[in-house]
Amino acid sequence: MPTPILATHSLSYRLPEGRIVLDQVSFGLTPGRHALIGDNGAGKSTLLKLITGELTPSSGTVQLDGDLAHLQQNPAVDEHIPVAELLGVQQTLDALEAIEAGSVREEDFDAVGDDWDIREQILASLARAGMEGIELSRTARSLSGGELILLSLTGLVLRRPSLLILDEPTNNLDAHARRRLSDILDQFSGTVLVVSHDRDLLEEVDSIGELRRGSLRWFGGGLSLYEEIIAAESEAAAQQVAQAKADVRRQRRELTEQRRRQAARDRQGKQSAQSMPKILANARKSKAEANAGRASAAHHTRLEEARKSLEQAEEQVRKDQQIHLDLPGAEVPKGREVLEVVGLRPPHGTAVVDLHLRGPQRVALTGPNGVGKTSVLRCITGEAQPLEGSAGVAVPFRCLPQNLQLLDDGASVLENVQRFAPTTTPVQARHRLAQFLIRGDAVHQPAGSLSGGERWRATLACLLLAEPTPQLLILDEPTNNLDLASVAHLTHALQAYSGALLVVSHDERFLRELQLDQRVDLREPEEMEAPPGGEV
Repeated sequence: MPTPILATHSLSYRLPEGRIVLDQVSFGLTPGRHALIGDNGAGKSTLLKLITGELTPSSGTVQLDGDLAHLQQNPAVDEHIPVAELLGVQQTLDALEAIEAGSVREEDFDAVGDDWDIREQILASLARAGMEGIELSRTARSLSGGELILLSLTGLVLRRPSLLILDEPTNNLDAHARRRLSDILDQFSGTVLVVSHDRDLLEEVDSIGELRRGSLRWFGGGLSLYEEIIAAESEAAAQQVAQAKADVRRQRRELTEQRRRQAARDRQGKQSAQSMPKILANARKSKAEANAGRASAAHHTRLEEARKSLEQAEEQVRKDQQIHLDLPGAEVPKGREVLEVVGLRPPHGTAVVDLHLRGPQRVALTGPNGVGKTSVLRCITGEAQPLEGSAGVAVPFRCLPQNLQLLDDGASVLENVQRFAPTTTPVQARHRLAQFLIRGDAVHQPAGSLSGGERWRATLACLLLAEPTPQLLILDEPTNNLDLASVAHLTHALQAYSGALLVVSHDERFLRELQLDQRVDLREPEEMEAPPGGEV
């Protein structure tokens, strides 16, 4: 077996208030692609910070053989630095130019090191990133979000690290940029550890590690194989639960029957004791009570063991329940006008949009990064004014923004829902929240203390249960930063939603599962074969 580049040994991390996030996690990663998945709040970010040294473990160790490079979700860079510095090659290029100009300084030769072919390396790396013609003097400020991610990743790869850590690298990347990112990783010969919910990217990895209840379990292969294994285990766990429940019912019946028989014997014993000497009657009574106590204790023990077996079996069952929607007020008659966008040019980007949405139609706005998709949505919702054209919404609507900043963190989930639906009674609100898998005492939990998945479901509940019921739902990259279970919840909820949808997303699988009526691909005017527009 190859020597692991990264290894952890009995790694544990406990929060200051005592909650255990990671418990005795041990694993080793060899060269190849490896993914880390888990529900929001499972500890993925904590594990990455322990590996990178940003956090100190409560116990255990992390061992790294070689150098580490970390691409964060939103690379924080000075907007004034040039591309060459973003790639990490500015000093090497300056030293090489100095040597070529006649410099014999030792520090210049040290800066170049073995990278005498640095220009060729840069050209090849930029070609893989799809940015062959980009000028190294351009500043980070002039780059789109996708270009910044790809160039940051290219710079890390040029450093030849042993371990490359990527945190949700495909968020906000268009389809073209996602393919380029995959091309870059294909050429990387080291070890990659990626945290992602991108199902296409997860299909390409060599192994998947799932964080659950503080433990980490590894599965060989990509996402499809992982899902097959989990489905088979879930079915077996459900069968164990059914058997355990049957055993609990059987033990309860036997305990009830034992008590019935004992009561009958007690009555018979009292009748017999009336015709025998008192000392003999007392002796028989004591013996009968002892036998009855042992029998009752045995039945109670078996019942308690059956209950424990049921609890253990239920712990193995994954709570992958689905959101169930029943919102008759969201229905839009076929042919009814919902949205009309005419010649809209947003304040940011280059798109010019004409769109006519009628009835319960489902439309996706797609296109490259920087074309102005989010800016178009902001014009439709009234948050921004277009440079040209107009947008009009003819039905009640709600918008789910990327940042999920709709909830009052100091208020409970129930109070947040009632803020959006003031005429809804607490009983009605609790019933409706149950549709979003928020039940029991969870409705009284402050919004600020919710996990990522819980916060998303609470936000979606507030939007869909708002008054009046929205007949148009506008979503801007809704799958960003959601775990796989939350993406499944979202997809199922939107499939059941009877109103109209307008979605911006780069998640191709998600868009396919929405069963769209139309995709409107926004391009720069000169890229389009015909003027943008057309009735949907």
